[in-house]
Amino acid sequence: MNPSLIPAPHTLVVHDGAFELTPRTAVHAPECHATGFLTALLRRATGYALPAASEGALRLSLDGPEELGREGYRLDVDTEGVRLRAHTEEGLFRGVQTLRQLLPARIESPRPCPGPWPIPCVSITDAPRFRWRGVMLDVARHFFDVEAVKRFIDRAVPYKFNILHLHLTDDQGWRLRIESHPRLTEHGATSQVGEGPGGHFTQADFAEIVAYAAARHMTVVPEIDLPGHTQAAMASYPHLAPDGADTGLYRGMKVGFSQLAVHKSTTYDFLDAVFAEVAPLAPGPYLHLGGDEAHQTSAEDYAAFMTRTIPLAAGRGKTVVAWQEAAAVPGLPEGTHLQYWRPAREPVAPALADAASRGLPLIMSPADHAYLDMKYDDSTPLGLTWAGTLGVRQSYDWDPEALVPGARVVGIEAPLWTETLTTPDDLDHMLYPRLPGLAEVAWSPAARDWASYLPRLRAHTLRWDAAGITSYHRSPELRED
Repeated sequence: MNPSLIPAPHTLVVHDGAFELTPRTAVHAPECHATGFLTALLRRATGYALPAASEGALRLSLDGPEELGREGYRLDVDTEGVRLRAHTEEGLFRGVQTLRQLLPARIESPRPCPGPWPIPCVSITDAPRFRWRGVMLDVARHFFDVEAVKRFIDRAVPYKFNILHLHLTDDQGWRLRIESHPRLTEHGATSQVGEGPGGHFTQADFAEIVAYAAARHMTVVPEIDLPGHTQAAMASYPHLAPDGADTGLYRGMKVGFSQLAVHKSTTYDFLDAVFAEVAPLAPGPYLHLGGDEAHQTSAEDYAAFMTRTIPLAAGRGKTVVAWQEAAAVPGLPEGTHLQYWRPAREPVAPALADAASRGLPLIMSPADHAYLDMKYDDSTPLGLTWAGTLGVRQSYDWDPEALVPGARVVGIEAPLWTETLTTPDDLDHMLYPRLPGLAEVAWSPAARDWASYLPRLRAHTLRWDAAGITSYHRSPELRED
């Protein structure tokens, strides 16, 4: 019987027998995040010391062949021990997540459990299909603090996601302290959807999130959404509004009503100051400028605004990411990443098809396959339905490269918007059981096999149970026939 690995590796050969971790098992590995992560995980659940040794039966090394690439790895287990090889530390870390899933489900326990701890004998060679495998968390509609974001990262790590996109600003709140414009958080962070105090990250908070993600080989992509979704900014600094009027904080869910003063030079001075602080806080290569649902901005003004704003971000050393509406901007710089978000059942927007034909990279987040805030079905208490309902199979059974013919698809991203979500348990409810399937779409070879996937997914509920994840959705697919 094959082990229940998600995402499915590129190649897997199962052999007879197993290697068993015991109190005498030692670890031979380089000093890196992958080693620290693995030993901490194993010690926590087994209670074993797992000392470092020059001849350990559990061996990690960075001598893997170059053709494994940045994230590939080779994992071999026989009855004498485990050998995990990669060409980079990042590849070693991805392999650790596979090794983690070869162990019994109770390895996810936050406290020691009794053995035995068998690892089946396998030979695995693996590397990702796409380089961008993202999850997005909206902290603007409802604020989630540092610990909640770390927990969100922890949910994504076992499934080999490597991008954390944080939606930091919207009409309902501005969530990152900008020292040159303190009212953005002193005033603009004090609201959220409905009642509640809102909240924000200090720059030290944000640095803590970035460091936590980096230790798990995840890149943080901050989003400053422009020129719409900007009510919190304009309430903090009314001169950013077209008429300079203070229209106050916003606690609703309507979209598309706000716009910056796109003709004022002071708007671009403001944005340059914001980017000057955000860019070094997120040392990864990307800065997301939003660009969606700017319904109050004419097409001409939108194009002029983005044409002027993109160089401000690029001038801080960033590759710009924007939602798909930015495809309509003429002369987008080469390398600008566009994020497809409309439902896949809709015709592809001509501007997006044109941008794809010119080779601009696309990140695929079709709302009817990847938006984790959609209700599972009509009876689901949390979530929205504007893109329909999103069941477990619909989030798994799609091909990112089939949506825009000829596009240069660099990956997928699973956004979690939080208009109806207020607690970390709410996030878990919407993540599970859909997140693992999206991970397989992003990592594994293109062919989807629902019949193979479903028993593996069911097996993962035991891992969630062991980890204390109690609020996942008890989807009908999780029940044995």
